[in-house]
Amino acid sequence: MRALREERSLSQESLAARLGFNDRQTLAAIEAGERRIAPDELVRAAHVLGVDVDTFLDPYRLVGEGSFNFRAKDVDPETLSAFQEQAGRWIATYRELGMQVGCEPRRLGHKLELTERSSFEDAAASAELLRERWSLGDVPADRLEDAVHRELGVLVLYVDAPVGISGAASHLPGQHTIVVNRREPAGRRSFDLAHELFHLLTWDAMPPKRIEPQEVKRTKGNRVELMAENFAAALLMPADIVARGWSTRGDEDVTAWLARTAADLRVSTQALQWRLVNLGLLSKAAAAALPPVSRSSRVSTDQVPPLFSRPFVQRVADAVNDGRLSLRRAATLLGVTVLQFAQVCAAYQHPLSYDLPG
Repeated sequence: MRALREERSLSQESLAARLGFNDRQTLAAIEAGERRIAPDELVRAAHVLGVDVDTFLDPYRLVGEGSFNFRAKDVDPETLSAFQEQAGRWIATYRELGMQVGCEPRRLGHKLELTERSSFEDAAASAELLRERWSLGDVPADRLEDAVHRELGVLVLYVDAPVGISGAASHLPGQHTIVVNRREPAGRRSFDLAHELFHLLTWDAMPPKRIEPQEVKRTKGNRVELMAENFAAALLMPADIVARGWSTRGDEDVTAWLARTAADLRVSTQALQWRLVNLGLLSKAAAAALPPVSRSSRVSTDQVPPLFSRPFVQRVADAVNDGRLSLRRAATLLGVTVLQFAQVCAAYQHPLSYDLPG
């Protein structure tokens, strides 16, 4: 109720009067969870605020819960809000189905000791330490998703996002989530995952803006985003791995080496190029003089992942198979057709336990 009131720029006094309460304190107690609301009061609140009663009662929706951060470019507000609502349904569905089987909310359990005064080198060093702590190996992108879920309980979702939205993070106590546009190139997906991980691990100290640009300009006003970029680069392109590959490239053409190594590390050639510059292995002038890498010359690793993720699909499929959630309700919550849901379950080797209706 508080979220809807604030969204409509209503004061507690104003809404309390419209709801027929004698004073503001009654509404304040309801918003704070200190006073139960009567059924007739709830119906009246829904009417006054212009929503249906399910807005207050539906456990498969996030209303006023958590905060979102989007990596977006040229996305109109209506499209962004609609996508946030759908993402909220995915997150709320995962949370509710977990609560039904006794899964406790999970705190992150790890935060980066960084502030806006920290250096870019500090951000990179924290990434190197995290790589070692989580045993991410020589190609961290291959293990990062599983590590984020295993170590932090963070839900990762690969989805079909509107054009212009690259990724997002949801800071919701007990159920933090990273959303990645699965239609982005493989290197971009890896970078978005690492970038949003930085925001989750520093959210309290450096809350990100709701919308951040996909391409971060190197200005003082973007310091937090530049720290996130440095963190992501160091996490996905470890200094020892990059330096060793660079020193042993022999006579291989620099452009060809960039394309091959970027594909091996699951990052973009541009990201790898600037990682070389930051490590002092390549001068800015030499980097700027390099010709752009054509798509035809790249070693392709782009394969669109299935929708959502294994933990998410398993939880929803289990609820359907156990009879706690109907098949059609599950598909509606996920924003897919029944057939698409069955195909996603099969993709993760977690099929439904009964035949689909003809």
